[in-house]
Amino acid sequence: MVKTDPSHQLKKELILRDRLALDRTLLANERTLLAYFRSAITLIIAGVSILHFAPYHTWFWTIGLCCVPLGILTAVIGFLRYSKMNKSITSAREEKSSLPDGNE
Repeated sequence: MVKTDPSHQLKKELILRDRLALDRTLLANERTLLAYFRSAITLIIAGVSILHFAPYHTWFWTIGLCCVPLGILTAVIGFLRYSKMNKSITSAREEKSSLPDGNE
């Protein structure tokens, strides 16, 4: 009969849990990026629609002209946030895989 070390099994479970947690975090980060892009596209389309279809009033044009750059800014902020978090997740994944039991 072969005895197994319970602490060794616990390390494997923690590593698997950590890997799965990193995968969930990566997917959440991608969903967040898509939400930023969805908001950016909505702002740009709203701005262009207001400029194209609304009657010429100063406040309509002001809102329309503010929506377009705000949409572009939202996309840029979303991409920068995604890049920063993706770099953190990748470094955490590499750090976890460099542990002694990380390849199991």
